[in-house]
Amino acid sequence: MSKDIQGIGLELASKFAGSDFAEKYQLRQSAEKVAYLSTKHGFKFVGEVMKRKARKKGAAQALLPSPDASSPNASNALFDLSLSEEQQMIKDTLLAYAGDVLRDQALAADEQQQLPQDFLTQMSELGLNSFSVPEALGGGSQQYSPVTNAIIAESLAWGDMSLAYAALASSAVANALVKWGNASQKNQFLPRYLDEKPLLSCIAVQEAQPLFDPQQLQTRAQKVKSGYRLTGEKVLVPFAGKADLYLVAALLKGKPALFLVPGNLPGIQFKPSASMGIRATESGTLSLTKVELPADSLLGGDAFLQRPDNYREFISTGQLHWCALAIGTCQAALDYVIPYCNEREAFGEPISHRQSVAFLIADMGIELESMRLLTWRAAALAEAGKPFTREAFLAHTLCSDKAMKIGTDAVQLLGGHGFTKEHPAERWYRDLRLLACVNSGLHL
Repeated sequence: MSKDIQGIGLELASKFAGSDFAEKYQLRQSAEKVAYLSTKHGFKFVGEVMKRKARKKGAAQALLPSPDASSPNASNALFDLSLSEEQQMIKDTLLAYAGDVLRDQALAADEQQQLPQDFLTQMSELGLNSFSVPEALGGGSQQYSPVTNAIIAESLAWGDMSLAYAALASSAVANALVKWGNASQKNQFLPRYLDEKPLLSCIAVQEAQPLFDPQQLQTRAQKVKSGYRLTGEKVLVPFAGKADLYLVAALLKGKPALFLVPGNLPGIQFKPSASMGIRATESGTLSLTKVELPADSLLGGDAFLQRPDNYREFISTGQLHWCALAIGTCQAALDYVIPYCNEREAFGEPISHRQSVAFLIADMGIELESMRLLTWRAAALAEAGKPFTREAFLAHTLCSDKAMKIGTDAVQLLGGHGFTKEHPAERWYRDLRLLACVNSGLHL
């Protein structure tokens, strides 16, 4: 696996970066760069492998393949959750990066409520955007793959949910452009995600309404002679108003639609707003006051509006993206509490010997696997072009409930330590609380 190929060098570089020697002689930043470059080249290697295999095999195989009734092994192929070799390589490589780079940056980013210096540049150099941009436009994507995107999100969130959200916000817009954008929109925006300074973009759906329903938007779009005029407010929008492009949800003639809104247009304002979780993303309120847009700003044009399921699928894949982030964070919590409970002693023995503790950890594992199963199932149906709204709803409902429980249990198992910033459980708890509050803002 990729972790085995590059793991020794990456581990040594990461340990050196955190040492007192590196801090004393101001070598920490250089050592972190070595660790980052190690994963970067490993990830690019994975991309090249995927390209070559895709050319040989044609379309990539889905995670849940449709059974072939004529096959003698059809009865054994009804439900296969095995990752492909390429997907496993992506997972291993990103887990290495998440554990050795993102996790070390997470606490400071949360406390300072801003992204680490050069974070977005490093993310673009890592090659994440290339998995969203089609090969015909210079990227590395052979086909739109929600399953692979879910694996990427889960792996990065194992390092930190907030940083993973920031890393994937731009590629989420690119994914929506690939699926629904017309030829003109794809040619205009997608190549810019591969620039030396890539397009910084994010999705703006959430509004400050009680019991917010993404189908009932207060943001309005009006058709005018020059194109469209947008007015409204969006909350929990990342990047402190520095995004080059926003994908904004608004009602047009009573129907929800998505608009490509450049970030430098007159009438756009951003107000920072500190939040309980995902604090590193520098989120806040985006205000649009009579923002004038050209005629080609409606994502997918009139064809998008003609099929009502398009917007519903957009919201559903966004919810699945949050599910994937929550799964990665919950996996991090589970991986953290197991050794802690095995090493922490009370009354002369590890606390994991107590049945109440052991059962609580077992429940965390059961709930986590249930979350992963439903999320991957819904993502696989979306990738196969089959109806998946029901499955996405079930996955998000389960993840919203169980992610919060796992976050709470992680704090509980650490006892008083769980309430302090000495351990990451309190940050995971705050980030996981978001899942039940947000509607889209991402897109697999």
